[in-house]
Amino acid sequence: MLNIRFYGAVQTTTGSMHLMEYNGKNVLLDCGLVQGKRKESFEQNRRIPFDAARVDVIVLSHAHVDHSGRIPALVRLGFRGKIYSTPPTRDLAEIMLRDSAYLQEKDVEYVNKKRARQGLSMFEILYDQNDVDTTMRHFETLEYGEAREIVPGMKLTFRDAGHILGSATCTLDYEKDGKPRRLLYTGDLGQKDTPFLNDPVVEKGVDVLITESTYGDRDHPTRENVRGRLKDYIEFIVQHKSKLIIPAFSVGRTQQIIYVFNYLVERGAIPIVPVYVDSPLSLKATEIHKKHMGYYNALTQEMLQANDDPFKFPGLKFTQSVDESKALNEVKGPVVIISASGMCEGGRIQHHLKNNIGDPLNIVLITGFQAENTLGRRIVERQPIVKIFGEEYELKATVYTINELSAHADKTGLTNYAKALGKTVKRAFCVHGEPDYCEAHKKNLENIGIRRVDIPVSGQLFENV
Repeated sequence: MLNIRFYGAVQTTTGSMHLMEYNGKNVLLDCGLVQGKRKESFEQNRRIPFDAARVDVIVLSHAHVDHSGRIPALVRLGFRGKIYSTPPTRDLAEIMLRDSAYLQEKDVEYVNKKRARQGLSMFEILYDQNDVDTTMRHFETLEYGEAREIVPGMKLTFRDAGHILGSATCTLDYEKDGKPRRLLYTGDLGQKDTPFLNDPVVEKGVDVLITESTYGDRDHPTRENVRGRLKDYIEFIVQHKSKLIIPAFSVGRTQQIIYVFNYLVERGAIPIVPVYVDSPLSLKATEIHKKHMGYYNALTQEMLQANDDPFKFPGLKFTQSVDESKALNEVKGPVVIISASGMCEGGRIQHHLKNNIGDPLNIVLITGFQAENTLGRRIVERQPIVKIFGEEYELKATVYTINELSAHADKTGLTNYAKALGKTVKRAFCVHGEPDYCEAHKKNLENIGIRRVDIPVSGQLFENV
């Protein structure tokens, strides 16, 4: 009998974590960090709502920290099982988790200084680099299409999810009442025709679907206008000698943006301007992308065979040191600065926003979904005053959003994917979406004939799935 308890990314988009119990064994689908308000997310991430030592297996859909970032915390608390992922996910997860551990150290240091002044007890760090070292020894990788029994009676198969390099949908085959049963967890599902990635692969014979719902109520504009809009923004900053600031996740989004700039520069569609990627993590992630070329789509592989590196073009520069990052404050426009994090909740992007959002000639370009209670969401909402490092700053820069660059499938993409699974799907769960988006996706799934669709709340148990 399979029971599922949903803990994270339920009616929200962060902290993915779903615990399955099958014949006395516990399998955890993803184990992500909660992102948002510092105090609330800090408290949530410290509370693991089950006994980590009793988890037998972790199945990791992809490397983004909202899906992977709490795994070392489980290891610190006694998890000793295997972590299954694809090879690129394993490599990307290592750099993401090491970066996360570093940021954890800085966050706890900051919080404890305040608590010391208030006479409060000190917070213990969530995990450190030693915990990441231990975590990486638990990884076991599977290629797409390779089936593996992960606990007695349950087999796991990864398929390409098309979200980021190495991302996977997770197919779990087991038995219910003596009959074969197939569950599919989408993780984060990508769009079709994403730069350098393959389209999401459709699985057949699925009985139960756990699906993300990030954009369950809306469609992205067509991809055709992305290049045109970026061209317009570059022409604007050239004309006004200003700056284009792009918050972007180091893994996936940054590489997509570089890919599009490469296309425009090589065809002479835009003038050559300095494009700085100010994120050491992005440089490491880009090198990992080059290592796993076999996971690219056919077009990108053809480019590479012709010695055309899609992640390199005149004007592109990666900064590494803090001094190099600080020096960007003095760089005059026109200039493009791409920096992490994508939701503006940490990293070097906050410094660039602090120094540049007060100029109405500068552009802030948001390239993906911004969760509630993040600085990125407040910028998208164009709040006139935003807080950065506890200080208030006027938001005078022009804010644009390009959701076509989102790594998430939109309403039509999610619905068409579920429809392509076929008529076998009788039950679905909508996760990884804010309440209205989940409700919209639920209706879409019901409209294509899925009889029972649930939207779990945190901690809710579903038995005999």
